[in-house]
Amino acid sequence: MAWRSSGATNSALIQNLADNGLITSDRVKTAMMNVDRAHYAPSRPYEDSPQPIGHRATISAPHMHASACEHLLPYLQPGNRVLDIGSGSGYLTAVFAELVKPGGSVVGVDHIQPLVDLASANMQKSAAGREMLASGQVKFVKADGRLGWKEGAPYDAIHVGAAAAEHHQTLVDQLKAPGRLFVPVEERWEQYIWVVDKKEDGSVERKKLFGVMYVPLTDAPAG
Repeated sequence: MAWRSSGATNSALIQNLADNGLITSDRVKTAMMNVDRAHYAPSRPYEDSPQPIGHRATISAPHMHASACEHLLPYLQPGNRVLDIGSGSGYLTAVFAELVKPGGSVVGVDHIQPLVDLASANMQKSAAGREMLASGQVKFVKADGRLGWKEGAPYDAIHVGAAAAEHHQTLVDQLKAPGRLFVPVEERWEQYIWVVDKKEDGSVERKKLFGVMYVPLTDAPAG
């Protein structure tokens, strides 16, 4: 159904995702309606496919953004704290910020400084984005996403937008109890989305969902 979800406008794209069952929550639909993908994807922004954004990075397909929001939604409540690792263009960071307002905050982490700068510049393209940055509701930092961002921990929700080579315990440690991690993990030559729940008593439950194809969560490319 994903390939039938593209639209001529942002609202058409999001409506098609909903019509095709790829968005089921009204909260997710509204948040994605409020963030214009054209501010974050340099070409074909309303096509339901990943797009390159430079530096060997991509902005994921809209249906994958929807899936991440849907799976993290119980932990994307007003006032909650979110960590977005591999924030890239800044698009999903902005959507998360819509979901946790008022009172919530989102930290976007990328290991490539030009992408950190790009995400900030993209958010500046809208009045809502400018306000989120000015208020500190959203901030972007350069860091190794495999180490999370300890300064803002603990987080209600952590999203990882690149494929990890392993289950990084550091990220689980930075979750609140309860909290949830959404992360693609490499397994031999394949990748799978995992949802990792830290329960109120601190115990951890991992669930494998479906196969995906992400760029790797790794060192910044040379040159």
